[in-house]
Amino acid sequence: MSTPEPAETPVLLQPDEGITQPVSTMKVGIGYQTALFLGQFGLFVALMAPVMVSMQLKASQLNPENPAALIGAVLPVGALGALFANPLVGALSDRTRTRWGRRRPWMVSGVVLFLVALVWIAFAPDQLQLTFAWLLAQVAANATLATLTASFADNVPQFQRGRSSSIIALAQNIAILAGTYLSVFFVTNLPVLFIAPGVLAVALILVYCFVARDDLPTYRLKKFTWVNLVSSFWTNPIKNPDFGFAWWSRFLIIFATFMFTTYRLLYMQDHLGITNAQDATAAVAFGVLLYTIVLMVAAAVSGWLSDRFRRRKVFVGGSTALFAVGLVVLAHADSVGTFYVAEVIMGIAYGIYSAVDTALVVDVLPNADRPGKDLGVINIANALPQSLAPAAALWLLQVGSPDAQNYTLMLWGAGAAAVLGALAVIPIKRVR
Repeated sequence: MSTPEPAETPVLLQPDEGITQPVSTMKVGIGYQTALFLGQFGLFVALMAPVMVSMQLKASQLNPENPAALIGAVLPVGALGALFANPLVGALSDRTRTRWGRRRPWMVSGVVLFLVALVWIAFAPDQLQLTFAWLLAQVAANATLATLTASFADNVPQFQRGRSSSIIALAQNIAILAGTYLSVFFVTNLPVLFIAPGVLAVALILVYCFVARDDLPTYRLKKFTWVNLVSSFWTNPIKNPDFGFAWWSRFLIIFATFMFTTYRLLYMQDHLGITNAQDATAAVAFGVLLYTIVLMVAAAVSGWLSDRFRRRKVFVGGSTALFAVGLVVLAHADSVGTFYVAEVIMGIAYGIYSAVDTALVVDVLPNADRPGKDLGVINIANALPQSLAPAAALWLLQVGSPDAQNYTLMLWGAGAAAVLGALAVIPIKRVR
């Protein structure tokens, strides 16, 4: 791991008891950036592969008559677990003081519990057990994610956040691609499809924990109270309007994304008519490949440009609007070729968005010395849409279609949500 180099003058913030605590201004090197990529990749290949493909295959196994109904029932319950775990564990990690640091204990225990949950999912014999197993998986994975994101804020100074944010974007989306192709090879072996990514997640999170700094702050903690615990789920948007607008922008783009991706495989089968599960899975995998290739290029370039020009809003708002265009193309697609075109449009858009949005969010944190709590609140905007979007999409799918196949209306609804997400960026004032 390369030795950190001093950068700009430290910024002083007010911690719990009024003692100033410097925000990290130490430049991170290639060692940390590599570990950041690996940690994010490992966690997301295990977390997103079920959402993208393997959970749909599991649903088809347990309920071949109506897998969409099972998906719409199971995924929202898990997302509710994520909704509570993310801010709670983020806030608790801010208060944690151990010889191993304040983030590491939560990351390690969370990812190990996540692996246990994935084993349970793989062998769940019915919808009830699948629901509880997915709930546990989401709680554990989001406990890991909350502290991994807080560790990013602890380690990376402002002038490197655009580029480092793009590393996160690349890792997460390459992980989705890897998980999707894993499903092609193991479409008939669900235990391997769920468990192998979990083992990888444990290994790579351990690598990150070994490399990343996890220094303990020197400020005194407030006495623990239940009021403080409940406040973990809330950051006042009136006092912190930029934070509030960033939250809504994140919520709406994730909502739009999950309206489609939750039903992507079923879209291929029902809307485009690819009835064979293996052929549909292969088409989805190739679409995700195209998506990921253009995303990688867009993320790498936009993160660098964002740091260079010191601009965040134009990248985040413009890319969210472009994502809406891709969803509308999907709404009117009548061939696999058009589906691929839409994937390219959305890949460019989401590459730009994901490369810069994390940097924007960290830039507008109300308490940069205690990022776990506020990033946990931001991550509610990641988790809550995963709970609401499948149900909202299913409702739109059922409008005028007893078989729940009104994909045109559903995708237009997702596009409208993305446009609102783009508009939410405009009022933000603390960043340009």
